[in-house]
Amino acid sequence: MTIAPTLQKYLDQTVTYEQISHDPTMSSTRTAEACNVPGDYLAKGVVLRRNGGYLLAVLPASHHHIRLSTLKMQLGDKVALASEDEIVQLFCDCERGAVPPVGECYGLDVIVDDSIEAQREIYIEGGDHATLIHLGRGEFARLTADAWHGHFTSHD
Repeated sequence: MTIAPTLQKYLDQTVTYEQISHDPTMSSTRTAEACNVPGDYLAKGVVLRRNGGYLLAVLPASHHHIRLSTLKMQLGDKVALASEDEIVQLFCDCERGAVPPVGECYGLDVIVDDSIEAQREIYIEGGDHATLIHLGRGEFARLTADAWHGHFTSHD
């Protein structure tokens, strides 16, 4: 598989990016290792359930803990992790477990952890387990211009 069609169409219309192929990996942490990219530079997407709908949280691959209570305070709503079956339906043109951290093209609201925006370059999953997208900070900011922003993750 290559970049998910929905994502590729959106990226082509919105930003300038570089596509990087790599050996298949099954986690964002392993992808960062395989591509020699610092985990702080690789943005991953985590789908959350919120108010009967969904929200895509974007955070660095190096951050392994989302503080749901912090998100609840920031958003004013209860949030919970979405199930794998829900995620597959939302990202139907992506491989299971390869959620790109770009929600707008999939009709999702997005919240971005402040720590990922501090990086000078950012990498994102392409919707499969063997493609990485490389973006400059400005291009990533363009992709997340309509997103909420906050600090809701940690390395722990």
